Amino acid sequence: MTEEFRSLHVPGRPLVLVNAWDVASARIAEQAGARAVATTSAGVAWSLGAPDGDALGRDDAIGLVGRVARAVGVPVTADIESGYGSPDETVRAVAATGAAGVNLEDGDRGVDEQVKLLAAARAAGPGLFLNARMDAYLRGTGELDEVVARAEAYVAAGADGIFVPGMVDLATVKELAARIPAPLNVMAVSGGPSVAEFAAVGVARVSLGSAVAQAAYAVVERATVEALTSGTYAAVDGALDYGRLNNLMTGYSA
Repeated sequence: MTEEFRSLHVPGRPLVLVNAWDVASARIAEQAGARAVATTSAGVAWSLGAPDGDALGRDDAIGLVGRVARAVGVPVTADIESGYGSPDETVRAVAATGAAGVNLEDGDRGVDEQVKLLAAARAAGPGLFLNARMDAYLRGTGELDEVVARAEAYVAAGADGIFVPGMVDLATVKELAARIPAPLNVMAVSGGPSVAEFAAVGVARVSLGSAVAQAAYAVVERATVEALTSGTYAAVDGALDYGRLNNLMTGYSA
């Protein structure tokens, strides 16, 4: 699966990842035609009763990745946040599940510290697609030259791809794709550029992040408020058929 997953990262023909947070969402994505499945750390954490941001225990996170990897027939890549305390141990555990890749974010770490962690992660999972996420734009501290320099350092440390969430300006994304010596991953946002627009500027991977999980939980909130106030149930119009969802789980064992 790892080589298949690696081959899907083509600048100008981006891999589109509609991030899942449980087995059902992963199997729905696969059935809808997804060429790979990515987990969302936020969605996984919320579904397991923890906030996003390395608060989830490694065993819980890896357990979910393993269930997803066993449930689908396409490559799986796991969002492991900042590594759950020990990125190399976490990467080794992810590799053992059969997943094909990981996302490892830098947060507020300095370049030198993150380079060491990426190198350790590379050694722990030599076959995995190591996607290095940098949070400079999310934190409002990103300058183009600094982001490119950081990306170059991450690639030199063993990263296979660079994930730059928080930037959707196409002119900037185009320059990042041209200057970063690895496939570029961006995070799509509602109302932002389309997949085709990102493809046209050289993006190799487009992720939806936690957006789908957030939208699903919004339905829960709307349905609850509606049922408790007006006593109606329009919020659940368009729900997937019970039998179809149940059939997705047939033959699967956690």
